[in-house]
Amino acid sequence: MNILDKIVLHKKEEVARQKSLFPTKLLEQSIFFETPCVSLKEYLKREDLSGIIAEIKRKSPSQGDINPYLSVEKISIGYMQAGASALSVLTDKEFFGGSNDDLKLARQMNYCPILRKEFIIDPYQIVEAKSIGADAILLIAAILEKDEVKELAQFAQSLGLEVLMEVHDKEELEKGLNEFVDCVGVNNRNLKDFTVDIGTSLDLASKIPAEFVKVAESGLRDPKEVQRLKSVGFRGFLMGQYFMEQPQPHKACQLFIEQLKELEGLATEVK
Repeated sequence: MNILDKIVLHKKEEVARQKSLFPTKLLEQSIFFETPCVSLKEYLKREDLSGIIAEIKRKSPSQGDINPYLSVEKISIGYMQAGASALSVLTDKEFFGGSNDDLKLARQMNYCPILRKEFIIDPYQIVEAKSIGADAILLIAAILEKDEVKELAQFAQSLGLEVLMEVHDKEELEKGLNEFVDCVGVNNRNLKDFTVDIGTSLDLASKIPAEFVKVAESGLRDPKEVQRLKSVGFRGFLMGQYFMEQPQPHKACQLFIEQLKELEGLATEVK
């Protein structure tokens, strides 16, 4: 059993437990439930922003602890002040050290799109995402059947949430594409063995239809990589580990975005 299988197995048990403790009707009473969502895809299209989706991530199965004692308030505000387009908050506790409270706090402190980074396998988790203040959810094609991706995406949109559908290869892309998906994320990290290859995004770029906002995920550590990905149509860049490894993640984000702007300025001058 690989790590992805272990996560899904644990997630099924976790969702069953959550359903018994916090029924859907209770989640729907949240103050966030009737609040209009901020559009992730529109923020990623904005020319005045970086396209960076800055992630809050305490640990990972492959790296162990990364930044276990982080301040969600300080880092989330800092990310947005640095010029990030959106936030991503990991809410899985067992494998990534996150929590729903992390996303709630980020929501209270920021007006921006917030992606709930989670292993979603059940409609209950989508209601939960809305109840804690998320604007968008992640659907991982690798852990879902074709009809499940579509049904979950459609349900998310019915609640006003946008959908980032994540793929790792052409087969997953073909399986996951449907009219209820807003953004397509290409994960450069193999979730089975956690190796990283930026070439995954470059290879799949031309295969993603133009109506979907393209997002590159994982392994990004150099502004030049982001610039290259922009040249093939990517508008979003999900980055967590590189920032979280630094003593001050929000400062690392700020420096990265400044370097990216410098590169783009040079590219404009050359043209």
